[in-house]
Amino acid sequence: MSSKECINKFSKNLFWDVDASQLQMNAHAAYIIQRVMEYGQMDDWRLINRYYGLDKIVQECQQLRTLDPVCLSFLCTISHTKPEQYRCYHFRQSTPTPWNS
Repeated sequence: MSSKECINKFSKNLFWDVDASQLQMNAHAAYIIQRVMEYGQMDDWRLINRYYGLDKIVQECQQLRTLDPVCLSFLCTISHTKPEQYRCYHFRQSTPTPWNS
């Protein structure tokens, strides 16, 4: 399956803020994987899993600065990895202090 065919099969809501015709599956792998992990449906997940494979998805997600905790748990469960192996686990956003403290 070519890059353009794969992108056209994604849910339309995933890339609402960018021109999907400019995306390339290999050049923008981290962006596409993060979008699918956080906002995609199960069909979108199956699509990236077929295109990239689980090893490539895990490798890209380990380098992401942010990833939803539910997505991280899902990925750790299916790939048998530990959350500590992911960059987003160590770069959590600090808890903001209340305005009137």
